[in-house]
Amino acid sequence: MAYLSLHDRLRGPIAEALKKELGVKNTHALPRLSKVIVNVGINRSKMEGKDVQEMISDGLRKITGQKPIFRPSRKAISNFKIREGLIVGAMVTLRGKRMEAFVDRLVSYVLPRIRDFRGLPTKLDGHGNYAIGLTDHSIFPEIPSTDLTKTFGMQIQITTTAGNDAAGKALLKQIGMPFRPDRKSAEASAA
Repeated sequence: MAYLSLHDRLRGPIAEALKKELGVKNTHALPRLSKVIVNVGINRSKMEGKDVQEMISDGLRKITGQKPIFRPSRKAISNFKIREGLIVGAMVTLRGKRMEAFVDRLVSYVLPRIRDFRGLPTKLDGHGNYAIGLTDHSIFPEIPSTDLTKTFGMQIQITTTAGNDAAGKALLKQIGMPFRPDRKSAEASAA
């Protein structure tokens, strides 16, 4: 049997499983992925200079397939030595097929490559959206190990159309997000 892409699975087996799990009959009322935002914060004390910005831009371009946008600070904060207009981060917003391909690679290839991985926390934001923090960008297969002069972390925000955490968690579980088992359910199954 051939491997189905996430695009095909979202419209086929995942949609059918969500209909049963959530008790929804209309396919268009099911929760969907709307966008994925990949953020990288640029620490001024450790990551200063055009070469570091170029390295981060090149890394994000390889990982996401899109050119990142550099974000300037909106106001000056003297305790953090940040001036207004100073570049403090880079971000990429993914939608459509690129978003689905990124989430598929994240679930299938990237998360299993994390050393001592025990699952992701099950905490969503209350509206069905989920955020993942990664400390090392080199776990993505697009980054060759020869290019690792410096590593940077990133925040991945997965935004869904689900209005609550239960529907969002059901969608992410059907996609294959490796959530950490709940303590309550682990204790009940052990007893």
